[in-house]
Amino acid sequence: MLKEFREFALKGNMVDLAIGIIIGAAFSGLVNSVVNDLFMPIIGFITGGIDFSNMFIQLAGAPQATLAQAREAGATIAYGNFITLAINFIIVAWVLFMVVKLMNRLKRQQEVAPKPAEDPKDVQLLREIRDLLAKP
Repeated sequence: MLKEFREFALKGNMVDLAIGIIIGAAFSGLVNSVVNDLFMPIIGFITGGIDFSNMFIQLAGAPQATLAQAREAGATIAYGNFITLAINFIIVAWVLFMVVKLMNRLKRQQEVAPKPAEDPKDVQLLREIRDLLAKP
């Protein structure tokens, strides 16, 4: 059973999946930075200085000024985090779409067989001579 598990775990697909998960985790940090440090300030500027990270509805406790304080006070709906994560998802989906599109284009280019190189003139002439000699 251990041998079978090792064979299963070391198959190419499992190793590729593990590498994909590790790269995905690293990519997640990068995308979070792009969303939080680049896009959200621009969106906040366009919408008049709205800070999505501090948008919430407090359901319990006394009203608080920040999301962290509101969460400590009780039940809180942090819809600003949802907006940030939705933008994050759209960016990730778009980047993955572009990567898959590029990979499909590269795959199609590889599938098209390259033209075989044309034989040199002397080889063509020798074939013609051979074919003429082979005729009865």
